[in-house]
Amino acid sequence: MSALRNDSLLRALLRQPVDHTPIWLMRQAGRYLPEYCATRARAGSFLELCKSPSLATEVTLQPLARYDLDAAILFSDILTVPDAMGLGLYFAEGEGPRFERPLREEWAIRDLRAPDPHDHLRYVLDAVAEIRRALDGSVPLIGFSGSPFTLACYMIEGEGSDTYAQAKKLMYARPDLMHHILDVTARAVTDYLNAQIESGAQAVMVFDSWGGMLTQAAYLEFSLPYMARIMAALTREREGRVVPRIVFTKGGGLWLEHIAACGCDAVGLDWSIDIGDARRRVGDRVALQGNMDPTILLTTAAAVTTEAERILASFGQGSGHVFNLGHGISQFTPPEHVSALVETVRARSPAYHGR
Repeated sequence: MSALRNDSLLRALLRQPVDHTPIWLMRQAGRYLPEYCATRARAGSFLELCKSPSLATEVTLQPLARYDLDAAILFSDILTVPDAMGLGLYFAEGEGPRFERPLREEWAIRDLRAPDPHDHLRYVLDAVAEIRRALDGSVPLIGFSGSPFTLACYMIEGEGSDTYAQAKKLMYARPDLMHHILDVTARAVTDYLNAQIESGAQAVMVFDSWGGMLTQAAYLEFSLPYMARIMAALTREREGRVVPRIVFTKGGGLWLEHIAACGCDAVGLDWSIDIGDARRRVGDRVALQGNMDPTILLTTAAAVTTEAERILASFGQGSGHVFNLGHGISQFTPPEHVSALVETVRARSPAYHGR
């Protein structure tokens, strides 16, 4: 593998000195880019795009050709893991992801098994290896997975939901069954992320998209402990470097101190918390990633610049900040507003690092 020429992301995630605040964006390869839409049309479907290593590599690299970003993130989907467990993932046109066989019966839950990623998720690992070769040491590659709780919600509901009532009912009525799903899924996620690291991922992130809908007691029982278990079991070093670990619970700002103690190197923040306040709360325990409201990218380049400068100032001097959005970029984002964001962080952030 080629030597890494821009390692600012990895250094910032480990709170080491950097000369600028690194930036990447959640869902940076997506429908806001016309080149992505063209590649997706060529693939025929979102799932086919995910399952083609060459096309996944192509779309992973597209935002890096446009913008001066500090990382690539694997193009895939969090639901590849439950699909590999045999739940039958498909995407209904205009309706999002669905499963043919959601977990509703006790026998199905008891039969759940963690898949071998080298067998059932080989296409993802092949994509990781191909992306690393294509990056040729320019910037690091981030691998990712959904959290056990978030995956369990989809697996039980069979689709997205505003309330996740089926998952919550199972959690409260049969906590033993929910813990069984979470236990198996935590093993699956650990194996999957370690396989991504083995294939070339240089940092990994766990997306806990739905943990924020829980009560504190439920979060501390059904979500965070399983992410902590994963953090403890991840490969710590690869190719002579530490592999940083990021945890992101959307809506998790109330539990920031708990998340910071789960064994991760960095905590992702949504826009509901001020990053300066978050830094004061966690001190030097972890780096922070975030946390611009992606809706701002739908406004004007001037508004984007103002908000980016505010977030940089709120975090303040020193390392340990990775600039990102508070959630995924909207498909309606004008690409030139992303240019304004990246250019602002590039131009303004060195002043916070002694330059």
